[in-house]
Amino acid sequence: MKKIGLFFGSFNPIHVGHLIIANYMANYTELDEVWFVVSPQNPFKEKKSLANMYDRLEMVNLAIEGTENLYASDIEFSLPKPSYTIDTLTYLAEKHPTKEFILIMGEDNLIGLPKWKNADILLRDYRIMVYPRPGYDGGALKSHPSISMTETPVMELSSTFVRQAIKAGKNIRFYVPDKVIDFVDKKGLYSF
Repeated sequence: MKKIGLFFGSFNPIHVGHLIIANYMANYTELDEVWFVVSPQNPFKEKKSLANMYDRLEMVNLAIEGTENLYASDIEFSLPKPSYTIDTLTYLAEKHPTKEFILIMGEDNLIGLPKWKNADILLRDYRIMVYPRPGYDGGALKSHPSISMTETPVMELSSTFVRQAIKAGKNIRFYVPDKVIDFVDKKGLYSF
């Protein structure tokens, strides 16, 4: 059975930190593929700072173009909003019965996991691979049998940092793939 890691996020915009995490998961763990699941609207995030979901999907596609084992997914675009991880996992498991879906999340999200919709079912029915985040400790859930802590390289880069840099007119080369920078410039994203 193919093991698919689901890396959920706004990817607003995607940056090298996301790519390093996904590449590590796809090549240094038991996962066969990693799907970037672009979230149209995270129930815990402000909507106003989000770029259009199709622009964010396109930036993910540009960032991973020509890369093996990494894919962009718009699965949540057609599901009810706001999107909840458990609903997306349930839908994908029904649609792809020959694949095992494993959730990828940062240690910062692990702390808030008990507040997620149907967190108990998520922990009962799915495995979760966790990447370390600076300044966070996953807490008691780290030892849960469904949780695997990984040794993914630690990144302190955030989409918020990238958006603020663009707004301030700073150079974001090496933080974001060149094709994504070109797309951001062409569309005038995050500059207001």
